[in-house]
Amino acid sequence: MSKAEKLLKRFLSKPKDFTYNELKKLLAGFGYENISSGKTAGSRVTFISSETKHIIKLHKPHPRSELKRYQLDYIEETLRDKGVI
Repeated sequence: MSKAEKLLKRFLSKPKDFTYNELKKLLAGFGYENISSGKTAGSRVTFISSETKHIIKLHKPHPRSELKRYQLDYIEETLRDKGVI
């Protein structure tokens, strides 16, 4: 099993300690890029697929780096709807 497959399996298990950096790696493996929203964006982040132009927007977790359960659910639902997973 590759690192990407292990990361996807971990993501789908929805652990309480899934971090923003892990999410960036996961989405990068699916062809998503983190797009800068400018200096006033604050904690809002946007990921866009260069292939499908699909956009995922969310708030970057702070002060800790762990994502909330609702964020994991939203990302999984979005990726399933687009046929990525």
